[in-house]
Amino acid sequence: MPRRRYGQACSIADALDHIGERWSLLIVRELLLGPLRFSDLARAVGGAPTDVLTRRLRDLEEDGVVRRVELGPPAGTSAYELTELGRELEEPLLALGRWGLHFYRLEQIAEIGPQSLAGPLQVTLHPPADAAISLQLHSEGAATWLRIEAGETKAGRGEISDPDLTVSGPPTAVLLTLSVGGAAEEAVEIDGDASLLDQIRAMVVLPERLLGEVREAGAQGAALAG
Repeated sequence: MPRRRYGQACSIADALDHIGERWSLLIVRELLLGPLRFSDLARAVGGAPTDVLTRRLRDLEEDGVVRRVELGPPAGTSAYELTELGRELEEPLLALGRWGLHFYRLEQIAEIGPQSLAGPLQVTLHPPADAAISLQLHSEGAATWLRIEAGETKAGRGEISDPDLTVSGPPTAVLLTLSVGGAAEEAVEIDGDASLLDQIRAMVVLPERLLGEVREAGAQGAALAG
């Protein structure tokens, strides 16, 4: 099937010509956290047919957004990662995610996988310029991280050295603990400087409706943290 084009003299239309097809931005979303093998990427984006995912990756490679790389031991296999051009999508994608929170439903939190845990948290954080925190997240065998520095957040998969704070537990409990606290905190393990939790929670910005629902869920704790 040929790629569809808007054919307009507009840079927004040009951008959508290259990343506007279904699944393309979700591929970018997952690769912003680091390289992934095809099978892992297929699971992470959540339901893309194999042939469609293959076409999207081929198109993104042709446009210089994605490239194939060889992973070192122990994986020892090929994977996909973003190019420098692809990584330029981080800020617009975060902005789009923050806008999308106006339509987000609380029950969707339970669908967030442990391997992508840092991404949703990154969307909600608006750190001040003087904040400097390194955060390690452990959930169901997966490790992700966030670095907060100079008013920005960076996120990825894997382990970082000497994090200021490590939070371990079920995905929903970790997110609620870092967003609003409450009884959800009883379902996680916290290592490092626990006083940083209040600093992180103060950086969370959510639409008023969603914030109220998240606070209620955090207070209930076990209802969504298991």
